Amino acid sequence: MATIKARRDFLAANAGRRAPMPGFVLLARPRGDDDPAMRIGITVTRKIGNAVVRNRMKRRFRALAREVLPEHGLAGADHILIGRAGGVERDFGALRAELVKALAKVAR
Repeated sequence: MATIKARRDFLAANAGRRAPMPGFVLLARPRGDDDPAMRIGITVTRKIGNAVVRNRMKRRFRALAREVLPEHGLAGADHILIGRAGGVERDFGALRAELVKALAKVAR
């Protein structure tokens, strides 16, 4: 699973499907380049908190993506997780269930 770094890839994913959840917003967009690899991008803005809080949230999202995306993710798509204010305090199990639900919603 590759990581998205370029701004243009984040902006392109914004045109894809969106699934808002209490802890995050999931954006998913098929790339259409015949490459089955999934890519993940994580964004947490300053509105969420200071650097310690934002980095903790990003670590949780990376762990979540490693756990859930291989079996539930869309092959050949970019997945963007945008952190929301309630995401830091949420239980990891609840975040996992929300991500599975969001991926199912986007896959429809």
